[in-house]
Amino acid sequence: MKHEKLKVEKRKVLGKNVKKLRRIGVLPANVYGKDIKSTAVQLPTKEFSTVYREAGETGLVDLTLEGTIIPVLIQNVYKNFRGNYLHADFFKVNLKEKVKANIPLEVIGEPKAVTEKIGILMNIISEVEVEALPTELPEKIEVNVEHLTNIDDQITVADLKVSAEVTVLTDPNQVVSKIGELVTKEAQEQAAQEAAAAQAASTAEGAAEGQAPVEGEVTEGEAQPQVEGEVKPTQEQPKQEG
Repeated sequence: MKHEKLKVEKRKVLGKNVKKLRRIGVLPANVYGKDIKSTAVQLPTKEFSTVYREAGETGLVDLTLEGTIIPVLIQNVYKNFRGNYLHADFFKVNLKEKVKANIPLEVIGEPKAVTEKIGILMNIISEVEVEALPTELPEKIEVNVEHLTNIDDQITVADLKVSAEVTVLTDPNQVVSKIGELVTKEAQEQAAQEAAAAQAASTAEGAAEGQAPVEGEVTEGEAQPQVEGEVKPTQEQPKQEG
């Protein structure tokens, strides 16, 4: 497996002063691990960005610090709202010890239910947690959804295909992708009409059972409110002048 490479140097600028580093294109970072003292380091932001695009947080990186090559995983990458890198951590790994990592899921194919306009594809989660040796961590896990044909067809974590060297820690019953109902505009309008009819029936039933009238309604025996321009039938209409 190809390892990306980065070179860092120890960092003397700490705290709020690291803003000065970012302004000149230098990324503040830390190297840490079980058998290494946490060390403040720095490296060119552009070089980090290039490697991070390739390795992500699951690809091994050979990190050179003061002539020593350290196998690391990139973790805890922070960006500002503009998308500029602010900080990153390099976690030293033991190549003979398993590590846990979140692996992204990549949906491939188009479900038959979608192509035949039976339903819509709903992707519930975008990553799963796995455990493996650092050299066995997959870059991604593919989720083939082509066989999903009917409403409520689904793929769970238990259905994911991974190598024997990788253990998936996420709940095997967790739904990854499923087919939901295709809601058309006509269906939405019909649902609204049915809801209105049900509401009207409920109101009529409530009135028949002697429920208190809704504000603006009048109970039997009370004077009817007069609408502007309307004449009560018990009153004589005034004669028009002229």
